[in-house]
Amino acid sequence: MKACGLTDTGLCREDNQDSIFHSAQEDFPLFIVADGMGGHNAGRIASSMAVDIIKENFIKNKENLASRDDIIACITESIHQANEEIYNQALSIPQYAGMGTTLTMAYIFEDRIYIGHVGDSRAYYIDASGMKQVTEDDSLVNELVKNGSISEEEALIHPKRNIITKALGTSMELDFELKILGYRPGDYFLICSDGLTNMVRDNTIFDIISNEEEVELACNKLVQLANDNGGKDNITVIIVEL
Repeated sequence: MKACGLTDTGLCREDNQDSIFHSAQEDFPLFIVADGMGGHNAGRIASSMAVDIIKENFIKNKENLASRDDIIACITESIHQANEEIYNQALSIPQYAGMGTTLTMAYIFEDRIYIGHVGDSRAYYIDASGMKQVTEDDSLVNELVKNGSISEEEALIHPKRNIITKALGTSMELDFELKILGYRPGDYFLICSDGLTNMVRDNTIFDIISNEEEVELACNKLVQLANDNGGKDNITVIIVEL
């Protein structure tokens, strides 16, 4: 397994509210992207809290992650803990009121990828046949697409495409997506914030990852292209060569 992760402020934001963790250890294949929201640095606080809490929980339980049930339990407990702590922080500090964050995380065990997701950061599976989004956006435009109000092409340029319908830390009640995905050696797994997908089309992302020999080169090229296309948001990318 090879992995690379990059985060960049982009060209239009004053600070980077995305947070990232990508393991360099074969025996600890944990990957996390969080895209924070809220003023007064609250988004950065929320996303970094989410990443830190989940990472520390997995480190603490590393020796016990020996089965499907162990991993599902660790993902579930970690996400709920992060949600509760971010929510309580937002209640206790006035300038952090309403803060929250997207979260897309993955842990790889044996021949499966275990994914936890809330918000509109995305996970994709990439093989020779193409690139498939494996998480569902918790967003206004995705709801409009599903009910037939707009097309998928219209969603790409919709003025309200950044509005999310679920986030970590905005409520004590949390409904998140848990998915288990099989994989084949030689394929790729991608996690990214919407700062990439709003700036670079899926077919271009696929071409870059498929054609670059090293994941580091692909990561750098994707971030650069997002900036070349406007860099309107923070950009975060993790690519895992399975």
